[in-house]
Amino acid sequence: MSAARPLTTLRAIAVTAALPLLLTACGYGSQADDSKKTEVAAEGDKLSADTVRIGYFPNLTHATALVGIQEGLIQKELGGTTIKPQTFNAGPSEIEALNGGSLDIGFIGPSPSINGYVKSKGKNLRIVSGSASGGVKLVVNPDKIKTLDDLKGKKIATPQKGNTQDVAFLNWISEKGWKVDSESGKGDVSVVRSDNKVTPNAYKSGSIDGAWVPEPTASKLVSEGGKVLLDESTLWRDKKFVITNIIVSQTFLKEHPDVVEAVLRGTVKTNAWINSNPDKAKASANAALKAETGKELAAEVIAPAWPSIQITDDPLAATLKTQADHAVKTGLLKEPDLNGIYDLTLLNKVLTAAGKPEVSDAGLGAK
Repeated sequence: MSAARPLTTLRAIAVTAALPLLLTACGYGSQADDSKKTEVAAEGDKLSADTVRIGYFPNLTHATALVGIQEGLIQKELGGTTIKPQTFNAGPSEIEALNGGSLDIGFIGPSPSINGYVKSKGKNLRIVSGSASGGVKLVVNPDKIKTLDDLKGKKIATPQKGNTQDVAFLNWISEKGWKVDSESGKGDVSVVRSDNKVTPNAYKSGSIDGAWVPEPTASKLVSEGGKVLLDESTLWRDKKFVITNIIVSQTFLKEHPDVVEAVLRGTVKTNAWINSNPDKAKASANAALKAETGKELAAEVIAPAWPSIQITDDPLAATLKTQADHAVKTGLLKEPDLNGIYDLTLLNKVLTAAGKPEVSDAGLGAK
């Protein structure tokens, strides 16, 4: 497989008929967590907005948000403009908040980014930065599956029909020359759509033989005796593919570009700190997860999961397009018009000021 595939990491919800089945892959559950709307203390002069409402998932693939807010790195760039954080459990609810005007900026996976953009006919959202790459693995029962060819005839879970891991697995199956009906999941391999939250129990019970899933679900399966048979990053050029973007309401971007730029300065500095201090950043992310969910990840889960996720400013735009192409190929998505989905102007301004190279929108930038 030359170029790529999709990703993201948590439970999705069914999408509308207009965009048949390209879904979230970004969260467990379906609702925003209203208990996480407390504002972060701010100091200094305000920018053009009093507050900025930032949404994200309590998940390792959203480490930029977890660590950036936990360590105050994003707030520092905003001065007196206050962060109002809000956690979500799934992509559709965050997209709904962005499109409905109750959220300004969000960390989210590629499938809901595409879905939200297409549903609004390109009028409501823009991807303004990358955040994370990778973190998706095929984990199997080593007693039943020893090679990739052994997957034929087995039951393999994905998070949900049409989500990014589901599309990735269906595309991989197709490239193997095997046949699977994308709607039912039946064929040479049985594709079992299973919520990431329950997949480890399904694996323990023997009702599935493996799963193509994001972190930390993959490492949870390994802790139950599973074996990583394939890291999806090996299927992508340069071993990189987008799993988390930063998206913004076009209205907020137009009215408060100074705030968006300040947030991006904070995320760029956060990503640099994470990559320079991996152990401290891992501990910070786990502390943030405990604060958000009441429970941190066990050492045997976070230890292998953390290094498999690459933190990056680059949105890896070409891989988003490839993911959409794979969804179309599997029959789960009608050909989308993604022109204008990116506006990397402010990110590249921040990167240039920091002495870093600019990143590409792969020809999908706003005109």
